[in-house]
Amino acid sequence: MTDRPSISTLTLEHRIPQDWTADPWAEVRPLIDGVDVLGEVHPEGMAPSCGGWRGPGENWPLAVTAVPRRVLISEPTCTVGCCGGLYVTMRREGGRVIWDAWENTSDINAVPAEVHFDAAQYEAELARAAADRGWEEPVDTVARLLEQILVDSGGFERWGCVLTGVRPRREEPDEPEELALPEGVDVEFSASPAPGTPACSYRYELPLVPDRSPREQARRLAARILADDPRRSAERGDQRVASDPSPRCVPVPRTGGGRLAP
Repeated sequence: MTDRPSISTLTLEHRIPQDWTADPWAEVRPLIDGVDVLGEVHPEGMAPSCGGWRGPGENWPLAVTAVPRRVLISEPTCTVGCCGGLYVTMRREGGRVIWDAWENTSDINAVPAEVHFDAAQYEAELARAAADRGWEEPVDTVARLLEQILVDSGGFERWGCVLTGVRPRREEPDEPEELALPEGVDVEFSASPAPGTPACSYRYELPLVPDRSPREQARRLAARILADDPRRSAERGDQRVASDPSPRCVPVPRTGGGRLAP
């Protein structure tokens, strides 16, 4: 009988990516026995965003059951079709969690070996990482709290709108001052002008105020957004959700619309 691989230890580490424009939320990077194996075999890739670690545990990116599941565990900042991704199949067998059948679709063919984790340690680490807030900067905390308030309020649904994203916006050190937006939070939502018409996208660019707590800022920003039909104060986006070529959603120039005072 072939010996089974030894038990490894999973550690999940939040890291704010250098190229945060692809996904401004921190990635939750898996370390296996303290080694960043994803970085070794897929150095251009990013691990699943912490935005996916909310809600029920069975929906977390690295959640496992007895049914094998193929997971994109590292992807580039462009697209998988462009630069390839790193996949792994994960499942639970009794007291073990197994990662195997690795597939690297980038130009680098190396893949990690089959990995076994203790199921109890694995699940405890997933729960710890999902609850971890120690990595957050103020802009992350404001974005997380604001998203929670907006979702719980049901305010967008009241106006026939759908919240599509709340994201921290970090300062860009290399951006010319006249072009750079201040640190803040971006809120995106969509709405259909009329039944049967393609949905238009809308956006708020919300600045932060350094001398106020993240919770206070999230509440103030939410109150301003929810005070009236958000389509009145938001900026029209430059893309339509549907691919309908008809000109029902005409983009408007970026003239500062959608920026609410803090």
